[in-house]
Amino acid sequence: MARTSDALKILKRRTGIDPKTDPRIKSIARQYDVAQMIFDARTAAGLTQQQLAQLIGTRQSVISRLEHADYEAQSLAMLERIADALHLKVELRLKPTKR
Repeated sequence: MARTSDALKILKRRTGIDPKTDPRIKSIARQYDVAQMIFDARTAAGLTQQQLAQLIGTRQSVISRLEHADYEAQSLAMLERIADALHLKVELRLKPTKR
């Protein structure tokens, strides 16, 4: 099977459940979305994991973990450091749930 960095494809392959439609997976999918977002922003900037790590004062292994879809410990502070290094901003919002 071909390697992919697409978080939703990884989730579907590992669980057999489509995260776009299954409510049980939607809550778990957030960590996959964040990992994908970090990967996409880094590659769009044309940076290696090592280069991004140097920009934010950490190790390449930290960036690798953050980009791994199974990693659950992303922090807002680290995401803000990455965004700042890539000249991006983090936007958060609260949305009403459907009842």
